[in-house]
Amino acid sequence: MQRPGLRVTAALVGAALLLTGCSSGDDQNDISTIERATPADSPPSSSDPAGTVQSLGLSIDSATFDPNTRTVIVTGDDGRKVLLSNADDPAAPPRAIEVDTPVHKVVPLGDGTALLAMDEQVGSLDLRSGEVTPIPVEGTVLSAARLPDGRIATGTDSGEIHIVDPEADAVQTVTGLASVDALAVVGDTLTALDRKQTSVTEIYLDDSSLGMALRVGEGASRLTTDPFGRILITDTPGDEMLVYSTDPLVLRQRFPVGPAPVGLAYDEGANTAWVTLTGTNEVVGFDLSTGVGVEIARFPTVHQPNSLAVDSDTGNLYVGSATGAGLQRIPTRAQN
Repeated sequence: MQRPGLRVTAALVGAALLLTGCSSGDDQNDISTIERATPADSPPSSSDPAGTVQSLGLSIDSATFDPNTRTVIVTGDDGRKVLLSNADDPAAPPRAIEVDTPVHKVVPLGDGTALLAMDEQVGSLDLRSGEVTPIPVEGTVLSAARLPDGRIATGTDSGEIHIVDPEADAVQTVTGLASVDALAVVGDTLTALDRKQTSVTEIYLDDSSLGMALRVGEGASRLTTDPFGRILITDTPGDEMLVYSTDPLVLRQRFPVGPAPVGLAYDEGANTAWVTLTGTNEVVGFDLSTGVGVEIARFPTVHQPNSLAVDSDTGNLYVGSATGAGLQRIPTRAQN
């Protein structure tokens, strides 16, 4: 049986193959790069935000959701603040977590812990106790992921990937990218998003090398995965979403979603990909099962909706405003 959304056209394959191959650490200085894509400056909101809005008193950099503890994890003020909100008691004030360096990315692991990508370290955050255990890593860490064997993969601003084994105090290094802004683990496959090259690249851990690389539109922003083994990425200047499969790395879908998409999350309960549009202050849901994204829902958001998380148990969306307008909670399913 064909998995949802895995229809390929010759045009898509041709576009995907425009960027192939890899580079070694020796020729890294020759890599052609671009400025990382940035969200649009959102216009004044023309509609009241859907659902409810909680004022947090900060500009929100990221929002993620941990299903194990039912916690909404928010970072703000350039990563210097981390707040934990109870999804089942949204009126309760969030808990503040102390961090000693800015948090560049939060990766919930689904077991009550989350990885915090920070300067010179990855923090292992216990979402119940609030305790952060540092794991030293060289460089400015922009991304992190846990591999199936328990090791931690980290990506840095200098384009290096460090595979850390906290138990053995051992580090494996992969070089050759311009930056490693996000990492995706699908099965046994590790894939890196390089926003300075707007590309995705297979990572071969057996010999610490780079595999196939494919271009991601005009300017990649955010990455997420879904239960079907797909990698979803927003292309902000191109107003598109791109969908890849791995092993081998193949571009499967590419379609317009609206002005300046940034935030991205996948609702596993409803099989819906959600994306925020910073050009219109909206969040839009897409069904990917037919081989091209089909819009199924649209809601007005808080101003400058750069961040997005979803609770796949309830379908509730959490949209973060980067201009201090708060954390928005949008029910997307019929409430019992």
